[in-house]
Amino acid sequence: MEVKVAKTAGFCFGVKRAVEKAYEVAAQRQEEVYTYGPIIHNEEVVSDLEERGVHVLETEEDLRKLEKGTVIIRSHGVPKHIYDLLDEKGLSYVDVTCPFVLKIHRIVERESRAGRHIVIIGNADHPEVVGIRGWCQGGSTVIKNKVEAEKFLSEIYEKICIVSQTTFNYNNFQEIVEILNKKRYDRIVLNTICNATQDRQSEAEEIAKQVDAMIVIGGRHSSNTQKLYEICKSKCRNTYYIQTLADLNSDRFLSVQCVGITAGASTPNKIIEEVSKHVRIKF
Repeated sequence: MEVKVAKTAGFCFGVKRAVEKAYEVAAQRQEEVYTYGPIIHNEEVVSDLEERGVHVLETEEDLRKLEKGTVIIRSHGVPKHIYDLLDEKGLSYVDVTCPFVLKIHRIVERESRAGRHIVIIGNADHPEVVGIRGWCQGGSTVIKNKVEAEKFLSEIYEKICIVSQTTFNYNNFQEIVEILNKKRYDRIVLNTICNATQDRQSEAEEIAKQVDAMIVIGGRHSSNTQKLYEICKSKCRNTYYIQTLADLNSDRFLSVQCVGITAGASTPNKIIEEVSKHVRIKF
């Protein structure tokens, strides 16, 4: 069997930086260490850090109850008021927000102060988007699909600034922007999808066109992995979404000649290698 593994699969720069720093803080800790939300959307990494004494604060209420310890701000970033809360409580913190996400924070803070309504193309419930909205100094709207974009056209705004969740599907971003262009806003459009995301999606799409089956590896809560799955599924009917090797149903690949493998930005290389090795040996 031929196996094609995407070169862009696995940790992106921001995730790698965040995870390495979390392990570094865990190794040097002299007090309790916490992450505000899971450090990344990968259960294996979160569980391993938990064993090393890095605990997850799931909610803002959990943070408010905290009296001491070090808090790691995860790669997705947080709203401005979380920084204010940490300072107010006198808690030490380590900020590993992805630099590309921090750039969006600065953009929406600046443009909202200039009187623009901020439009974020992405998933309103995703922690990255929650964090971005928390830096807006005025109103903001989150749009995740073409239906919501069409609905937004009826809103009365003269000046808007459009940004994107860094892991959003690039083609969908373009389609939504095209819809919003129907109205003559005084608008600024900034494609803030990170280059690593675009490269990963493009490579996954190309591989999916060439194979009989496609395996997409990533955490079940990983937004960028879900988008990879959707892209691959549209090009290869036999596309399967797994978190680890344990989720792989080998029976599905008995008559397959060529398999493609890609993985989300929060998937450790160890898991990718395990799946790749298993597929090569087993079949």
